[in-house]
Amino acid sequence: MASRSRERWVRQEPLGLEALAMDQKGYRRGSFQSSTSDEDMLEIAGASLDFSMADDDPPLDREMGGFSSYNGGGMNGTSTMMDFLEEPLPGVGTYEDFNTIDWVREKSRDRDRHREITSRSKESTWALIHSVSDAFSGWLLMLLIGLLAGSLAGLIDISAHWMTDLKEGVCLAGFWFNHEHCCWKSNTTFTDRDKCPEWKSWSQLILGHGEGAFAYILNYFMYVIWALLFSLLAVLLVKGFAPYACGSGIPEIKTILSGFIIRGYLGKWTLIIKTITLVLAVSSGLSLGKEGPLVHVACCCGNILCHLFTKYRKNEAKRREVLSAAAAAGVSVAFGAPIGGVLFSLEEVSYYFPLKTLWRSFFAALVAAFTLRSINPFGNSRLVLFYVEFHMPWHLLELVPFILLGIFGGLWGAFFIRSNIAWCRRRKTTKLGKYPVLEVFVVTAITAILAFPNEYTRMSTSELISELFNDCGILDSSKLCEYVNDFNSTKGDDLPDRAAGPGVYTAMWQLALALIMKVFITIFTFGMKVPSGLFIPSMAVGAIAGRLLGVAMEQLAYYHHDWAIFSGWCSQGADCITPGLYAMVGAAACLGGVTRMTVSLVVIMFELTGGLEYIVPLMAAAMTSKWVADAIGREGIYDAHIRLNGYPFLEAKEEFSHKTLAMDVMRPRRNDPPLTVITQDSMTVEDVETIINETTYSGYPVVVSRESQRLVGFVLRRDLIISVENARKKQDGIVSTSIIYFTDHSPPLPPSSPSMLKLRSILDLSPFTVTDQTPMEIVIDIFRKLGLRQCLVTHNGKLLGIITKKDVLKHIAQLANQDPDSILFN
Repeated sequence: MASRSRERWVRQEPLGLEALAMDQKGYRRGSFQSSTSDEDMLEIAGASLDFSMADDDPPLDREMGGFSSYNGGGMNGTSTMMDFLEEPLPGVGTYEDFNTIDWVREKSRDRDRHREITSRSKESTWALIHSVSDAFSGWLLMLLIGLLAGSLAGLIDISAHWMTDLKEGVCLAGFWFNHEHCCWKSNTTFTDRDKCPEWKSWSQLILGHGEGAFAYILNYFMYVIWALLFSLLAVLLVKGFAPYACGSGIPEIKTILSGFIIRGYLGKWTLIIKTITLVLAVSSGLSLGKEGPLVHVACCCGNILCHLFTKYRKNEAKRREVLSAAAAAGVSVAFGAPIGGVLFSLEEVSYYFPLKTLWRSFFAALVAAFTLRSINPFGNSRLVLFYVEFHMPWHLLELVPFILLGIFGGLWGAFFIRSNIAWCRRRKTTKLGKYPVLEVFVVTAITAILAFPNEYTRMSTSELISELFNDCGILDSSKLCEYVNDFNSTKGDDLPDRAAGPGVYTAMWQLALALIMKVFITIFTFGMKVPSGLFIPSMAVGAIAGRLLGVAMEQLAYYHHDWAIFSGWCSQGADCITPGLYAMVGAAACLGGVTRMTVSLVVIMFELTGGLEYIVPLMAAAMTSKWVADAIGREGIYDAHIRLNGYPFLEAKEEFSHKTLAMDVMRPRRNDPPLTVITQDSMTVEDVETIINETTYSGYPVVVSRESQRLVGFVLRRDLIISVENARKKQDGIVSTSIIYFTDHSPPLPPSSPSMLKLRSILDLSPFTVTDQTPMEIVIDIFRKLGLRQCLVTHNGKLLGIITKKDVLKHIAQLANQDPDSILFN
């Protein structure tokens, strides 16, 4: 009977107290998770980890034993039951995969643990040292996360730069050098710095010359072959070893930080495969970035390092504080923006962000940025590739084009989200989703074939953004800087606005084509089964649009400086317009339109570029893009993907304005079977096992009796199964007819009766309750702010029903005219 109940429990559907609409094993087959690849990962939570409650519950006001026995003839016939085991049971108090954690219980356990350590610290020197080390462990963990995340980011940056250049040629001085490093020691002139003899294109290496149609075709062919090789290797590694390593990772990180458990998502295999395949995916030339996946990589580092410290290994809520800080470190190394990383974690990712986590996030981001700076992956002694120095301040009238860029960013963001979600939904609901390798192959082939003829799409997206942000100087050899020079009017470093030369016009139409390609190809790329970030492609779209507008404004000011709008501040021969600034503002606008970030976005952008005096244009563009995008659709790209995947995420930013009551949402509804409950002192082991076998709920209310329905507490299914099974195996006299007690004391029984099983220690004596007339607005607020799994509903003090987090999410979806059954794992 016990083994059958265990088997049944393993197959239970996870969240909520009623059966979900899918079998968990079936879900796993259809989702990213394979049955072989993630079995041995470090888990977010699970029974295989020893999450015992020894350090978390004080032994003062509740028994520590998992159960106790009473033999009628023992203990002189008294009704006191002795604890059978002194130590708590492994697995009790932990969570199953695809379950929501109980924030209240986890925080309570941590407070109990902390009180116990503090009280013991006064007893001995060793206990005092233990108390100090416990307090210091959080900062040590942040240090380790920063060091590991910074090192991995440096490795990814260097490898991606080298492999991106490998598509175009190889360095004879050492194949491990990228194009830039290869030409550092060359004696070529500054203008020919990219044509050093040590660097050979594939046509020069194979044919002996790099000119002519055949050489061009060979270079074209090699570019496409390398791109296909890198992307296929990436998708095969993801599919074969770590299905969770695909995508951006930020929607899942947000869901995990809200209290949901996706076992293996932050495991060691995911970390290893994501690191390798991120380099391959970026190097393949696909329209994706490494910034979002770097947040996932940093969170994997945080989760794995948590296992070194008992305090974080055994407490899910504490672990999520660490993951919030790890997300900040991820953005810090992705952009070289430590403060922006902390604000990103606070604004966009984290669900629970106390002040202590803010300080630790700041420290982790600092260490990660310092580590990356020490590695110096870009060879420019800076944290970022995009550092710019603009020489001229902006004028107030330029706010008009900046706001226009904000409008463009908002429109593009809303268009991208709708298109990408529609495509991802098609991928989920049609046969397309069954062929991820073929999809990656086709998209890579189309991208590479379209990208090679245009030099602005052939180069890596990071280099493109860097070039678009650049302010043209005298020595710049880029097409974007081919102006008609009048050296008589040059004053120091500042070049006046000049007439555009033929190179600029060529660059303009090439950039226009690059813009069209980036806009559409990114829709199909984001969401494929390779690691793919969205920050860099979004910034590229905005930077191209901004540079086009900036050059247009510059030429307008040059040829029509006597117009009223220019006459007050832009005289002939002056340097009025900086096209690179327009590119920077456009990049911020498009990124804001897609992600709906505001504060963190502006801080990231000025840390990224060093353009501190351009905060106001960035703020204007970011705010405008958010307003415009919100007017079309309220969700950012990450929230849209959370909803598409059916993750149980209760959005804290949305307001609930309907006038429904708790009784409208609770289970059981009218005409439903009565609520399944367990009585405190009248059910046998067999009765409880029957309830477990016949239901798939993840917990049961405990009442005084079925007649009174007065509430005693709440017991989790998982804790109940583990305790009953353990008692059957290890405790003498426990049989099917043994009575289970959830009370402090039990009445004396005749000597012939079987042993009793006491399970009060696994009972939650303070479950959250609301009355049936409580407005749902308040109930949802309680779920959001306390992170509840379930809430019991009473009427005149009697138990009436139950509301789970899934019920709340279904209710919100129903009122928004969405399919309520899509809430869990669509």
